[in-house]
Amino acid sequence: MAKLEVLSLNKEVTGAVELSEEISNMPYKPYIIKEAVVHYLAKIRQGTHATKGRSQVSGSTRKPWKQKGTGRARAGSVKSPIWRQGGVVFGPTPRSHSKSINKKVIKQALKSAIAEKIRNKQVIVVDNLDLENHKTKNFSKTLDNLECSKSLIVVDSISKNLALASQNLATVEVIHFRSLNVYKVLKYEKVIFVRNALLSVEKRISS
Repeated sequence: MAKLEVLSLNKEVTGAVELSEEISNMPYKPYIIKEAVVHYLAKIRQGTHATKGRSQVSGSTRKPWKQKGTGRARAGSVKSPIWRQGGVVFGPTPRSHSKSINKKVIKQALKSAIAEKIRNKQVIVVDNLDLENHKTKNFSKTLDNLECSKSLIVVDSISKNLALASQNLATVEVIHFRSLNVYKVLKYEKVIFVRNALLSVEKRISS
C-alpha cells in the first residue's frame, strides 16, 4: 500500500489515503503508454478533411474542343485533374482515424502513468476543492500555494465556482474522474486529485 498525504487548500496535512499496490507498484511501461496516447489522439481527430474529385467539381461535361485538327492537346473534360480548378486525384476523404485497443491495455497504461507521477512526487491529494467564490485570481493563489500552477485537477464533481475560476487559466484543466486518461496525466506537470476522485479512479482501473 502507498500512503499519500491529504492536504487542505492551505497546504495543511488533514489525513492520508492509501493506494493499492496494484497501482502504486506498477512499473513504468512506455510502450503501452504510447499505444494508449496514440489511441486517444486518433479517437479525437475529426476526420472531416475532404477534397472534390472530378465527379464533384462544378463544370460542363461537354468536350472542350474536337479531338483532332485544332493543334492542341486532346481534352475530354474541364473537370480533368490536370486542368486548373479540376478535380483532385487521391485526395483525402472523410473517415474515422480511431484505432482499436484492448481495454486492459488502457487500464495498465493509466496505472503506469499514475504510478510514475507518484514516484516523482507529482501527485497531490486534497480533501476538497470547495471554493468560496469564482474569482480566478484567488484560485490561482491557491494553486501557487500548493505549487501546482501547471496542473491537471481531477474531481468527483465540478462545482460552478471551480468551473468559472479555472476556465481562464491556460495551464490548468479541471476534469471529472471518468474523463481521466493517459494523455491528460502526461500533459501536465502535476496532477491534483480530490480524495474521493482518487478513490473512484482506483476502483475504476483496478482489475
